[in-house]
Amino acid sequence: MKTIGNILWFLFTGLGSCLAWLGTGLLWCITVVGIPFGLQCFKMAGLYAWPFGKDVKGNFGKHPIANVIWFIFGGFGLALSMAVMGLLWCVTVIGIPFGLQCFKLAKLALAPFGAKVN
Repeated sequence: MKTIGNILWFLFTGLGSCLAWLGTGLLWCITVVGIPFGLQCFKMAGLYAWPFGKDVKGNFGKHPIANVIWFIFGGFGLALSMAVMGLLWCVTVIGIPFGLQCFKLAKLALAPFGAKVN
């Protein structure tokens, strides 16, 4: 079931969100200081492409400075876009699992440093 969910997710939401994370990562990597943030974006792009069957455990206090910088300069926009997408998915009963994935990923977009993906 997770394979079907991942395929549908990739076609309707995952490709766009994955490209958004990759683009954000490229922008972060322009400067030397932003490279750790860009690398984190590249890691998250894979999760955003295929989220079903993966669990995210947050330890966001592990890197508080990085998470605050991330929230100010990139995380809020990505989280807001995923939250809006989640609301759109939840309009229909069939889309509720996809909407819940959007909300899970929106929370991760706010503070990705210190998160473990299983």
